[in-house]
Amino acid sequence: MTNETARKPARITGEAAASPPSGPRRSVELDRDEALRLLGGVPFGRIVFTRHALPTVRPVNHVLDGGDIVIRTHDGAALTARAREADGAGVVVAYEADVIDPDTHLGWSVVATGYARLVTDPAELARYQALLVPWTGHPMDHAVRISPDLVTGVRLTADDRLTTGDPEGA
Repeated sequence: MTNETARKPARITGEAAASPPSGPRRSVELDRDEALRLLGGVPFGRIVFTRHALPTVRPVNHVLDGGDIVIRTHDGAALTARAREADGAGVVVAYEADVIDPDTHLGWSVVATGYARLVTDPAELARYQALLVPWTGHPMDHAVRISPDLVTGVRLTADDRLTTGDPEGA
């Protein structure tokens, strides 16, 4: 193999070979209301919590209820144990959801950070069990409510300011 051949990257074929469309992009900050509206419009996201002093991420489905994010868990779940250990005080978590188009790389991403607490009211728990159907056959006997203190989000959009010549985007 020559030095020239060694420096060439391997050729990617299939879907991975498609390159994103050219053109400028920009990230636009979302306000809290818009971020929560977007988060409430998708059925799943990722819960981030600490397990053995390290970050742990789990994909889960959710429902937005009065600005709180509610997910279901089972008795043996690490998050259930952490929330139970917090004895009502809650455990700090982050919740992320997004919709990013794989071809255009446009879309949005929202992160909500706050305290997660077990839902203990039997009527509320029954309501969430009716609203959130588990993805697996594992019984999901618990629900966790995340009360976000901080909600941030970005919309990834085409940067029309650069294509129209308007530096302010007005």
